Amino acid sequence: MNSGDPTTGNSQLPLAFVKPVFPGWCFVMRTLLVLFLVLGFSVTAFADEGMYPISSIDRLSLKDQGLDLSADEIFNPDQTCLVDGICRVNGCTGSFVSPSGLIITNHHCAYRAIQSASSPKNDWLKNGFFGKTLEEEIPAPGYVVRITESYRDVSKEVLEAVAAGMTSAERTKAIEKRRKELEKQAEEAAPGMRADIAEMFAGRTYVLFMYTYIRDVRLVFAPPSAIGNFGGAVDNWEWPRHTGDFSFMRAYVAADGSTAEYDKANVPYKPKRFIKVSSGGANEGDFVFLLGYPGRTARHKTASFLTYERDVRLPFVVGLYQWQIQTMDQASAKDRLVALKHSSRKQSLANVEKRSRGQLKGIRRARIVYKRQKQEDALQEFIDSDPQRKAKYGEVLGMIEATYAQMTQDAVYRLTLNNYVSSVRGLGLAFTIYDAAVERAKEDLDRETAYMNRNMDQTVDRAILGWKDWHHATDRIIARGFSKRLGDAKFSLDGSAWGETALSEESTIREMFEKSPAELAKVDDGFLKKVIEMYPELMKLREQAKERDGKLAKFYADLIDVKQEFQKASFVPDANGTLRMTFGHVKGYSPEDAVFKMPATTLKGVMQKTTGVDPFVTPREVVNKYLEKDFGPFLHPTLNDVPVALLYDTDTTGGNSGSPILNGKGDLVGVNFDRAFEATINDFAWNESYSRSIGVDIRYVLWLTGKVYQAKRLLDEMGVAAE
Repeated sequence: MNSGDPTTGNSQLPLAFVKPVFPGWCFVMRTLLVLFLVLGFSVTAFADEGMYPISSIDRLSLKDQGLDLSADEIFNPDQTCLVDGICRVNGCTGSFVSPSGLIITNHHCAYRAIQSASSPKNDWLKNGFFGKTLEEEIPAPGYVVRITESYRDVSKEVLEAVAAGMTSAERTKAIEKRRKELEKQAEEAAPGMRADIAEMFAGRTYVLFMYTYIRDVRLVFAPPSAIGNFGGAVDNWEWPRHTGDFSFMRAYVAADGSTAEYDKANVPYKPKRFIKVSSGGANEGDFVFLLGYPGRTARHKTASFLTYERDVRLPFVVGLYQWQIQTMDQASAKDRLVALKHSSRKQSLANVEKRSRGQLKGIRRARIVYKRQKQEDALQEFIDSDPQRKAKYGEVLGMIEATYAQMTQDAVYRLTLNNYVSSVRGLGLAFTIYDAAVERAKEDLDRETAYMNRNMDQTVDRAILGWKDWHHATDRIIARGFSKRLGDAKFSLDGSAWGETALSEESTIREMFEKSPAELAKVDDGFLKKVIEMYPELMKLREQAKERDGKLAKFYADLIDVKQEFQKASFVPDANGTLRMTFGHVKGYSPEDAVFKMPATTLKGVMQKTTGVDPFVTPREVVNKYLEKDFGPFLHPTLNDVPVALLYDTDTTGGNSGSPILNGKGDLVGVNFDRAFEATINDFAWNESYSRSIGVDIRYVLWLTGKVYQAKRLLDEMGVAAE
């Protein structure tokens, strides 16, 4: 799956709703062309890959590709348009598919909501969930739906904060503070809106986005995990795939249309536009395109960065996460309540672990480091060919390489200590409490972003949400393992941490967030005592990170400038969570010699894979419908079966989970949820021969929802016939 735990991601937080005071999104998207030219992005010099800014589609020959829509139908300054039906659901993408705020996204994107509501008695993860009425739809704590309203280039204002003679750490802090100042000013000028500045090119370009958030999000329908996660970690990032990775959620607002926290009196949100669902799906060779919020890519990073990833960080992640997953599996084996507590975290770890293994294999197999180095050798020759250029840029690549070499020296210690605090839940909660106390003693704009007044409530809520999944016995095993890895007794947690902890009740934890550092130092709690003891070392690591970030931002800004001069063309920035469009065709591929993989799987394949042993268990009601051949209108006329998953050559990454797969008419024909194993390196490089995305076919979604689980009210709401 493309994304991990959807409750983690950007630090963007809820805000109060007001009627937009900025131009409509469609108008904004049209003006993006101007912005991209200002920032140095080209719409005529795209590489083969394509996470295209939405404003540039009128310059692409998509009519010839199979797009029946005009650019104006996708975005238009005078009326609603297709992009108005797209939203972000935490770290994933979603689509409004009805006029009443119904959202389709992935099962793994809704996973935390399903897990949070589950218990051994009401095991929605195992059995699936369907709210038969609006009143039965259940809250999804920690979820927000983001709707983009406007943006503007603020690069000049941000970089004005940088002064000559600053150290790298000072540069980082100055930029951070200036971004916070501009965000605060924007929110004061537009009460109720939420501001967030995104870095487009490192150290060079910054864009201020304004958002409306919907904070009352509810779970509507989720198939059992045996469907939504069919194949589990075995099939994850693989093709062929037979996973029904979809769920339905709904956005709610107050009766007057304003955003509000969960309240029974709230009503379904009315989106400006919703996406039409096509029960015809998509077939081999069909043109498709995706709209969504791809997360982070690193295609403008250097060979030295890729070497660090290949030799240091990725192997570390694989080994550490495999151990944690094994530990949680053992702790969960005989206790369903413990398994539920671990389920969301374990799924996230397993997803990243396998992706990391795929990236390691792909970096080596595709010789990405070698190819990137050859490009940089040519760039260095270009730099050295002109004395003035050499004086300005001659050391840039070398300085970037030196920074990654320095990072490599202390990488294992630094990565282990940081993961120790985040992986041992008791330590992680204690650190957030103490760190908040230290930061709240500072002026608001000088604090770490998570502890600013505008963000504090969300930080506390997220800490509480994580605490509810805390299992002390597993935590203790993981803590011992980290202590051994660190090889230093000073990092060991003594017995007091595992006795009567002060971090045992939600009300008590909330009270802790109100205490000062001095008051927390007096609390008799093993986790807090250990965090206070470790805090100076953790702050040293934080300061070192700011120093490195400052160096790299400056070096990469210079690198972008000289690369554009060398190539005599501009290019789009790496993906960063902003709205993009990618297009392609339903298409198979050959991952290795003499092997060709077809671009569609079927219900027959589900049955063939079904063994009755996890993760290949198919619910009895699905098997019965299959044996009855009760397929309704969702039977593929050529395959003579219900299609399950699609393969297509679009360019996607994390954050595209839940993105709508749209046909040439702009109708929804599937939901994106993954990439093929070979395409895990999309974050670093894209290649048409092996980069393939995976989505669930809408016909499988509709068959399961309407025929198997009798949630026909949802099909009616989407305007789809079940017979």
